[in-house]
Amino acid sequence: MADIQLGAHTVQSHGVKVARFHMHDWIILLLLVVIEVILNVIEPFHRFVGRDMMTDLKYPLKSNTVPFWAVPVIGIILPFVIFLAIYFRRRDVYDLHHAILGLLYSVLITGVITDAIKDAVGRPRPDFFWRCFPDGKEVYDNVTTNVICNGENNVIKEGHKSFPSGHSSWSFAGLGFLSWYLAGKIQAFDRRGHIAKLCIVLFPLLCASLVAISRVDDYWHHWQDVFAGGSLGLIVASFCYLQFFPPPHDANGWGPHAYFQTLADTQSNTRMTHAANPLSIRSLEAEAGYIYTRQQV
Repeated sequence: MADIQLGAHTVQSHGVKVARFHMHDWIILLLLVVIEVILNVIEPFHRFVGRDMMTDLKYPLKSNTVPFWAVPVIGIILPFVIFLAIYFRRRDVYDLHHAILGLLYSVLITGVITDAIKDAVGRPRPDFFWRCFPDGKEVYDNVTTNVICNGENNVIKEGHKSFPSGHSSWSFAGLGFLSWYLAGKIQAFDRRGHIAKLCIVLFPLLCASLVAISRVDDYWHHWQDVFAGGSLGLIVASFCYLQFFPPPHDANGWGPHAYFQTLADTQSNTRMTHAANPLSIRSLEAEAGYIYTRQQV
């Protein structure tokens, strides 16, 4: 494992500079938050649900094994804590900033896509019968046989949001990003054959899978909803991670693109400045505050 120690890249020394450079990214992130709120407020499409369709929608109305509030804790706060722990060890604000920004984009892009599809599709949940008829007394339109629900509006509204699963997509977006991040940090694919590292890489995905499975067990989603949500979250997480970090199998997979780009620019500028008195590469890095050491364990 490579132990990276970076100098002069703390939040205090470079945090403001990095945040300003990515100011437009943070503004768009806030816009995604607003869109996500709107998508949760508006009424979803109420798909036709006939008498014959109710046969497959009579599963029990249960509470959530994984409550809604636990999803951001699992998918956002937990990875954030791990990012902070790695920052305090290596003092690299580029890594911390891009990990947080990439994680938030992963979750929010996934959330917007998920809820937009939910509202547009309006697929009834497996427990829709009891949401629509909490007293068990079925009422249908005499002409179309469409349901005439007498349950609570909010409960019925949620009943039309089965596809895709939000718990699954959010969990795989956050924990999928964390899995990519850990794979790079521990150099899981450095071709040295330390297969035990895969246990660390796959553990977040296992947690996300268990969250997804709970949605089927609770009868809040069909299996297709969970599969689609998980796939969506993992795909978006992959794109967001690779926007900021090299692939984990890359020789530089342990650090963000920004670090190596800044290092290259600094070395180039310093060479030009000191053309009359050339310095070694290591001296350039020390002078620029980009000292790092790599110790093989």
